[in-house]
Amino acid sequence: MAKTRIEVDHVARIEGHGDIHLEMSDGRVERCEFSVTEPARLFENMVRGRHFEEAPYISSRVCGICSASHTLTDILAIERIFGVEVTERTRAIRQLLVYGSFLQNHATHLFVFAAPDFLGHKSVFPLSEADPALFEGALACKALGNELCTRVGGRSIHPITAVVGGFTDELDASAYLELAGKMDAMVDFALGAVDLFNDFSVPGFETQGDLLAMVQPGAYPVIGSDTARFVRSGVEFDCQGIGDHIEEYAVDHSAAFLSVMREGSRPYFASALARVNASWSELTEPARFAAAKAGLRPPEYNPFANNVAQAVEIVDALVRCSATCRALAAGDVEGSSEPVGFEVRPGRAVGFTEAPRGALFHELEIDEQGRIVQASIITPTSQNIANLEADMRALATMLAEDGADADEVQLRIEQLVRAYDPCLSCSVH
Repeated sequence: MAKTRIEVDHVARIEGHGDIHLEMSDGRVERCEFSVTEPARLFENMVRGRHFEEAPYISSRVCGICSASHTLTDILAIERIFGVEVTERTRAIRQLLVYGSFLQNHATHLFVFAAPDFLGHKSVFPLSEADPALFEGALACKALGNELCTRVGGRSIHPITAVVGGFTDELDASAYLELAGKMDAMVDFALGAVDLFNDFSVPGFETQGDLLAMVQPGAYPVIGSDTARFVRSGVEFDCQGIGDHIEEYAVDHSAAFLSVMREGSRPYFASALARVNASWSELTEPARFAAAKAGLRPPEYNPFANNVAQAVEIVDALVRCSATCRALAAGDVEGSSEPVGFEVRPGRAVGFTEAPRGALFHELEIDEQGRIVQASIITPTSQNIANLEADMRALATMLAEDGADADEVQLRIEQLVRAYDPCLSCSVH
């Protein structure tokens, strides 16, 4: 390989707009950039001066898939400032809402965005003819995520029932049992999806960056813990001190902020793969067995394995949500979901959840009148881009050394970008 230039404008099958710029000479990478070309959306400025009750609904508009995560992350920050303690029942229902987003996102990413790369298609539409059962199953899985968000959150995107202190409305027992039955019926398809994505051929490649995920003893947490862990280095921190551990910075070639660990300025990957590495033993039994069958065990640092990790999380979400719905229907979860009382007070706090694509942080400062003074949002994709660029460079170098031609390099680089499941609109928030 002599002089090679790969330019991909508006990478297909990802959320938002981004470009790949890769220049190589005799197998040596001279330029490697992933450019986010989305305009600034200014959500952090939008909430300034707004009453705290408005902030979660504004922030939910950052993303149409992860809107439940943005809503709840804002609510968690507000509750910490006000000293609000919610019931076990509220916590369980919030988890259902988060997992509804997981089902929506993972099904879309895996089958609409990622699978065509490995099945020889340029889009998902030929899949409807080549494998109708797979196509219909994928649509049904996403639809089930939509239904879970709609019934728990009031609508499929931008939930309206989740408020500070609890929920304004809750399902009855029969509705919970109906959802549980639908979750159970989807498990076999989800197990097959793990096998499908495990069978796809991917490069034997490892990221040199770290991975970041929420952790909690005895749990596979997606909400409810303030503790984050850099999996590879073992560094743990409380999300309230996020500024001591994560540094954001700007680059000329991209509209998004990038992030690195303050310890050693190392890039990292927040993702389903990070969660599986951090809490593998706490997956539900069917999900853990499926992961083990697919060879997905910690430590696993191949970013292409994020596809398999998402498929495993679909299994886990279905099993976990079915059990939660049955427990809620039976009255086995303590407390009421009705909003608890609280007093408005000034302060600053960070909310932390696992959005489908990875760790999500919202920092809010509120004044005595309950109005937002300052806001900061750190999305999974903005955290991941620096590590993605490093992986693109390393993968291109490895492929060139193995004698790959330019078409092969471009295909694998695009597959890598899609394996990261980026949401570029969210990255500029």
